Formats: sequence, C-alpha cells, structure tokens
Amino acid sequence: MKDKFYQYIEDLQNTITATLEKVDGKAKFKEDIWERPEGGGGRTRVISGGNVFEKGGVNISGVHGPLPETMQKYFGVKEADFFACGLSLVLHPKNPMVPTVHANWRYFEMYDKSGNIVNSWFGGGQDLTPYYLFDEDAKHFHQICNRACDKHNLEFYPKYKKQCDTYFWNAHRNEARGIGGLFFDRCSENTEMNMQNWYNFVTEVGNSFLEAYVPIVERRKDLHYTKEQRDWQEIRRGRYVEFNLIHDKGTLFGLKTNGRIESILMSLPPHVQWHYNHTPEAGSEEERLLEILKNPKDWV
Repeated sequence: MKDKFYQYIEDLQNTITATLEKVDGKAKFKEDIWERPEGGGGRTRVISGGNVFEKGGVNISGVHGPLPETMQKYFGVKEADFFACGLSLVLHPKNPMVPTVHANWRYFEMYDKSGNIVNSWFGGGQDLTPYYLFDEDAKHFHQICNRACDKHNLEFYPKYKKQCDTYFWNAHRNEARGIGGLFFDRCSENTEMNMQNWYNFVTEVGNSFLEAYVPIVERRKDLHYTKEQRDWQEIRRGRYVEFNLIHDKGTLFGLKTNGRIESILMSLPPHVQWHYNHTPEAGSEEERLLEILKNPKDWV
C-alpha cells in the first residue's frame, strides 16, 4: 500500500503543478529534491512571483525510521518504527479576490520490532480560505467535495465537513481559518472499509482538487482590487499563520520528526500584516466574512 500510494502522490503532484503553471501563465515551479538523515526524503515544488500565485508549494514526501519520543507519547506507544508519506499543498494568490487553498492527502504505517505493521491509516482533506467571500465559489468548492464523498459513503461529506470546521478553528481568535471543506484522519481498516476502499476514497478526493479550486481561480484572478483590499488580505493571512504555528498537527508532526523546515514552513504567505485590535467597518464585506467565520455555514 505504501508504494502504491507514494506512486499516486508522485503522479498527482505532476498533474497539479502542470495545471497550476498553465493557470498562472508566467511562473514555473522550482523543484528541490531532499533527503532526511533518519530515512526517506521528498520532492518540494515551490512557485512564487507569478501572475496569479504570489507563493505556493506542492510537496510530496516519504519518510521512515524510529518514531521520535515526542511522537511516541502523542500516539500512546512505546518504541516503534514508522513510515509516513503524503502530498501537501498551499497556494497564496496575489489577488485578494482569489482564496488561499490548502490540501493534504497522506498515509501512515507503524511497525513492531519485527517489522510487522501494527497500525496503518489514511488522512487528508482540502479547505478554502477566502478574503472576500463569493457565495457561489463556496458552494462550488463544497459541492465538489460532497460529490467525491458521495461516491463512497453518503455519510462522509457531512461527517468530514464538520470535522474540517472543528479542526481549522482558530480557538484563540474564536473563528474559523476559512470556510472549510473536508478533513479526515486515522482512517483505518474496519468492518465497513478495508484499506483498499480507503485508498479509493482518498484518491477520489485528491483527484477532485483541481476541479474544486481552478474554476474559482479563473473566475476571480483578473478582478480589480484596491490597496485597502490588499491590506485586508494580508491581515487575514496573519490569522492563517497563527493557525499553522499554534494549532496545526501536520506542522507539529514535521517539526517533531526532524522534518525539512523549508518544506514545512512553505505554507506561510510571503507578505503578512498584524494590526492592533483591527476591526472592519460595520456592514462591509470584510465584516460579513468575519461573521461567517465565527458561525460555520452549510454550503451544500
């Protein structure tokens, strides 16, 4: 399964980066192959300074070795070896009318001292972080997520949509990071789903990503915006940074397992602002966004 899924994310990375380069029309992804001293490595691809994408990364990795002590405590196990692979992407567009997007699809195995698999699971999801909210974009993104889930289980979309709203909650701000999407984790073999079925589901979601995001980019990338709207985008990016550095488990896992710091922090935007006690004008589009972020909405 690990070889099969790693081949999948290699192919998906190629498909996504090629498509995004066409959408941008200017910038190309720069590739960086790296190795992890303890075992494994990855292929980082970063785009910057484009017509559409100010900064973004589409990264894959496959790492293995002894599970660090901090992660042993997290998983509630003693000494163990692990393998983890996945594709992680974040795209920060230049135009504030285009939302930031994040997605991740991953697979994990844990072994006993004899090398036998004692646990394995899939995880992942995709979520949207707009700066100016267009309802049709939110509905489109969630409809594509819903359709991918429904092909496998009609209960998946409401369940994983709710988990996404819960996970991407900036608790110290009492607001969501964005308008959500899907989030699933620890998807392991049970009476209803074997690992092949989980593989089919996770790859279905991964294959839906471009359809969920690219039409939104195409609709919004050439819209006019003001300096004030750009400032608002950078203020909201600050909240994005706060979530990733304070709450995000993927960032924590990378840092605790001696992950490659440049690849882990590629998710951070290039230009950010923090203003003391910033409050948008009453009745503005900015205020409307905040109201929805404080009360997650059902878009489907």
